[in-house]
Amino acid sequence: MLVGVTAFALPAFAQVTPGTPAAGNATVGAPAEAAPNPEGEREITVTGSLIKNPNLVRSTPVIVTTSEEIELRQSNVAEDVLREIPGIIPSIGSAVNNGNNGFSLVDLRGIGPNRNLVLLDGNRIVPANLAGEVDLNNIPLALVDRVESLTGAASTTYGADAISGVVNFITKQNFTGVDLSASNQITEKGDGNYYRTDLTIGGNFADDKGNAVLSVGYQHSDPVYQGDRSASVQNLDSFSGGASGSSTAVPASFTFQGGNRVAGDPLRLTGNRQIDPATGGVRPTGPATYAPFNFNPYNIFQTPFKRFNIFAQAKYDVSDSFQVYTRGLFSKNTVNTIIAPSGVFASSVVIPLSNPYLPAALRNQFCNNQDFDPNTDGIQTLTPAQCAAASTATNPNDPNFRAATTVLKRRTPEVGPRISEFTTTVFDYKVGARGKFGDHLDWDVSGAYGESENLQQIQNYVLTSRVRSALYATNTATCLGGAPGGADITAGTGCVPINIFGPIGSLSGTQLPYLNATSTERVKTQLGQVHAQLSGDFGVTSPAATDPISFAVGAEYRDYKATRRSDTLSQTPGELGGTGGGLPDITGSYNVKEGFGELVAPLIQDKPGIQSLTFEGGIRYSSYKVNAPGNPSYNTTTYKGGGSYEPGFGIKVRGNYAHAVRAPNIGELFTPVSTGLTNLAVDPCAGLAPTTNANLRAVCLAQGAPAASIGAIQNGTAGQINASSGGNVNLRPEVADTYTGGIVFTPMFLRNFSVTADYYNIKVKRAVSNPTPADAINSCFGNLTAASATDPACTIIRRSPATGGLDGDPATTAGIFQGLSNLGRIATEGVDVSFNYSQDVGFAKLGLSFTGNYTFNNRFQATPTSVNRDCVGFYSVNCGADGGTITGSPQPKFQWTQRSTLSFDSFDVSLLWRHIDKLNQEPLDVIASGAAFIGTDGAGQTVNYGHIKPYDYFDLSTRISVLENLSLTLTAQNLGNRKPPATGSTIGSAAFNSGNTYPSTYDALGRRYAVTARVKF
Repeated sequence: MLVGVTAFALPAFAQVTPGTPAAGNATVGAPAEAAPNPEGEREITVTGSLIKNPNLVRSTPVIVTTSEEIELRQSNVAEDVLREIPGIIPSIGSAVNNGNNGFSLVDLRGIGPNRNLVLLDGNRIVPANLAGEVDLNNIPLALVDRVESLTGAASTTYGADAISGVVNFITKQNFTGVDLSASNQITEKGDGNYYRTDLTIGGNFADDKGNAVLSVGYQHSDPVYQGDRSASVQNLDSFSGGASGSSTAVPASFTFQGGNRVAGDPLRLTGNRQIDPATGGVRPTGPATYAPFNFNPYNIFQTPFKRFNIFAQAKYDVSDSFQVYTRGLFSKNTVNTIIAPSGVFASSVVIPLSNPYLPAALRNQFCNNQDFDPNTDGIQTLTPAQCAAASTATNPNDPNFRAATTVLKRRTPEVGPRISEFTTTVFDYKVGARGKFGDHLDWDVSGAYGESENLQQIQNYVLTSRVRSALYATNTATCLGGAPGGADITAGTGCVPINIFGPIGSLSGTQLPYLNATSTERVKTQLGQVHAQLSGDFGVTSPAATDPISFAVGAEYRDYKATRRSDTLSQTPGELGGTGGGLPDITGSYNVKEGFGELVAPLIQDKPGIQSLTFEGGIRYSSYKVNAPGNPSYNTTTYKGGGSYEPGFGIKVRGNYAHAVRAPNIGELFTPVSTGLTNLAVDPCAGLAPTTNANLRAVCLAQGAPAASIGAIQNGTAGQINASSGGNVNLRPEVADTYTGGIVFTPMFLRNFSVTADYYNIKVKRAVSNPTPADAINSCFGNLTAASATDPACTIIRRSPATGGLDGDPATTAGIFQGLSNLGRIATEGVDVSFNYSQDVGFAKLGLSFTGNYTFNNRFQATPTSVNRDCVGFYSVNCGADGGTITGSPQPKFQWTQRSTLSFDSFDVSLLWRHIDKLNQEPLDVIASGAAFIGTDGAGQTVNYGHIKPYDYFDLSTRISVLENLSLTLTAQNLGNRKPPATGSTIGSAAFNSGNTYPSTYDALGRRYAVTARVKF
């Protein structure tokens, strides 16, 4: 019905009018400034309030990004729009590869994407994940009129989760006509092609009593490989400047006697000893020939993306005081992540000495360095005669049969890169009715329901159990079966012996299909909600005011459900080589009942010295019920108060205080404890330190390191270690106090000019948080003279029983513990500044806009004994740890965007200037890990990995009216083709410090060109 209505009811024609200067991002405070209303509606609702009144002045600042700005930037998805707004820190998005779960998020103020709300026309939509976060890929950008970002003071208006504020995408209302656009983007290198097309059709019907609109779109983007950029083709270590990568490489490496004496074919070593491949004996001197695996060329800077989306909305005036309305959203997105090949990452295997592929030199090493009789003390090695006899004993019942137990590291490039395909299908529907009671009261009742399903299919992951089965073989045709340490868990597959001892290509033929299988994980979320609201005014005014006192009261009910279902492969810890731990099934739900009220009271208006003095207040009471054993429940109350004062002369002063809450999400409540990966550059037990410090040695042993490993423990592979964490049904809501205060100046002597400055302060107590890696390590090793082998903070750290390291098989190595608690504290404060100016300069119209953010600090303390870490202006593996969500992106102290536009009769020319302040290695990281590298690195660049200079980017756009209804927009992004800063790849989290830089913060693709053709009728 909706399609039919929009197809045949198109009486109005929209025209292309390039001659209007683009305002860019603006910080505003009044509805007339914040929300231009071309459709002519009498009343509008400004983000941050439920009260509809265009004449009231708001006390909270709102940053607005207009559709004009979106068009000039040629943004493809909502994440593109938000990533470059000062004060918003890049989170998971298209520039994140290893760590992207198939969706894009927004992190307002850098305290976590789970602490801000994403709204569509002021309403919640179904979240995409267990953390309750909305996927920005589902926002129908083609129909967005503007984006409003509000800092703080939003929990009273919208409920929990809005501690740092809200981002509200507001769609075009009463749209009539046809809008068809097609765009294409490509880098100067000729890769990263991005194609997008959108069609929007809308019109009035039933004698203009109703309006309906339908928007459909399709997008497709290609990957950009790190190997195709000179700065990222080789992985570089942030602390040595040399070629780096993973110790899981080709050829394979093995451990002997639990110590980290690694040998292979040819000779390889990471540790403090070498093994002579000829004799198998220990060789104390001579250079090592270890070469790490360079995984950069396989990784990507831009994830491949496909999207098909439909958005439709309609409304119908049954009478002058009664309207029904509806809105539906459907989106299907596919995101691929591509990372380096899988393999066996420090997993224990058993290899018969008669394995047909086992080289003689390596067999000798096993014979001379393995304990073949665990029932006796000391290392019981084999004599040359015993070793020779074992090499021909093919039956486990043969008395001469021997098998070596060792830890294997072997990359499998023969299988291909690891590919995860995330397909997200979202449906969200809303229906409601609204109307009036007389002249002073409005009512609105609505219900909505949405579902999101994220299906992950992973390919080319080597199965550890199959490797174990395939190595336990004595001929090239069949396996022995029942391999010690975990045989093939996949039924119905015929075991094929494999050759992991040779160079790349030694795995071939039938060996490859046996080694890997496709695995799946499915996350499904549901949100049902009912909202009822009564708003208007009391029909009375303050004795000194002319506008009446306005209010809004109402009730809301929300029901959240989420599940995660993984197949056996995904659930088994360590089974999929290179994924970290298993993914246990999760089922969780909770509901909340709320009542709320808001009040806006003009106290004084149009009096000498007081043009306007207005007070605002609000309160919301919430009752939560968690569906868990014991049915835990809790109640919260949020409230706010603020006001604005206009003395005249174009000056406005405003301020607001809010007491906010954030309820723990389903992931934080219900996730079972499991082992995954995190980042740590330096392990205190690594190297020779435990051999000279008896106290340190005792602690390392108490954590599970074997005695033979002391002195040869390595740092984590590629700077990654294992970490265990999980949910906690006993968590309670966070509480926060937020303050904002500022000034708006719109001088009468300078028309079309405004400047704003607003201070914000957000403090979160009882933050749901887990310790950073440094916090978890320092709780034990912070004072080595006081560290105790019986201290729970030390013994909770569990090391590999084979190598003593913190990485390895997650089935046996839990690593550090990062448990969730309500012990965290978060605090951030800063200032937003903006100005806007437009002027007719005779030959053209000039538009100038500026939006900047200066962040004083952003502190996070996971527990009362943890470091109170301030990461503003710094980067490290611990910065970006915002209480349970590692954003990882550096947060500069000062950022700004400035746009200058000249508008002529038939075309516009616009220059966007983006500035990112300098950054440095976190001082605490210098103490813990050492200073980052300075000098000539492995790529031949003169670098300082511990310092990033200020960065400036320039984007040039022009919009041309070719015909009456046809326009072209041309954009050159990163006009100066500036390369990203070099930092190496081990100084930050793996998700965000990738390709030797931070690709979410800095442009790693280089100069890009974009063109959009748009037809409007």
